Amino acid sequence: MKVTVVGAGAVGASCAEYIAIKDFASEVVILDIKEGFAEGKAMDLMQTASLNGFDSKIIGTTGDYSKTAGSDVAVITSGIPRKPGMTREELIGINAGIVKTVATSLIEHSPNVIIIVVSNPMDTMTYLAHKATGLPRNQIIGMGGALDSARFKYRLAEALEAPISDVDGMVIGGHSDTGMIPLIRLAVRNSVNVSEFLSEERLEQVAADTKVGGATLTGLLGTSAWYAPGAAVSEMVKAIALDTKKIFPCSTLLEGEYGMSDICIGVPVVLGKNGIEKIISIELNDAEKEKLTESAEGVRKTNGLLG
Repeated sequence: MKVTVVGAGAVGASCAEYIAIKDFASEVVILDIKEGFAEGKAMDLMQTASLNGFDSKIIGTTGDYSKTAGSDVAVITSGIPRKPGMTREELIGINAGIVKTVATSLIEHSPNVIIIVVSNPMDTMTYLAHKATGLPRNQIIGMGGALDSARFKYRLAEALEAPISDVDGMVIGGHSDTGMIPLIRLAVRNSVNVSEFLSEERLEQVAADTKVGGATLTGLLGTSAWYAPGAAVSEMVKAIALDTKKIFPCSTLLEGEYGMSDICIGVPVVLGKNGIEKIISIELNDAEKEKLTESAEGVRKTNGLLG
């Protein structure tokens, strides 16, 4: 299994680190446009191999896509990060050009590659990658929902004062502060609905805190988070590499599912060796359907800025 990570910044380096530590990839390539930056990150990470007990080979390259040839999975993290006060949507002008160039360069050398998009605004960048490459929809996946769901479970465990291994929940919809839909109705603590433990008011606070999870961290850190995004990507890549058929909420191109078409938005999917193996259609109630429709409208509005 060969994995390429485009972008050697904090998120990209975190992706590469977690993928290497989990030791399922034979080779991890880090690519960046800044001279020597990816090479330095790769060398630094390789010097942790004996300490962290992994055998994955990590190499870095400055803009040489030939080094990515034969990649099974590629992760696109490149683009400018979100700054305090900046919305994901404001990033689109700069990041669209970057993502389009990166995606087309990747498939030139790895036509069968499965692409995971992390760059923001993520749903729109996933849609752009589809339009730019023409790849089958199973080969292009947006990361957002996996990260948002991890943040949801963190907030649930916090409210429940429970170990996070006891908690399960999912976030669907757009990867934005207004587009996320934490599915409180379906969230559980060890198979028991969380509404048995928490008040409606407390659950609404959990949902609200989840939706601004990224903005909260940006305010604290002064830039986008990187540990949790890297971990989310690594679990998705692992599901593909090991063909686990694990379910993740991911931004995927819909073709009639959930009553929507020609849009990438977060819904639960099964990930395996072919990328998106199946889109899971869950029965939403009227309120959830309305929220998903509103979320889709926001994503389409951002897509319209692509020109």
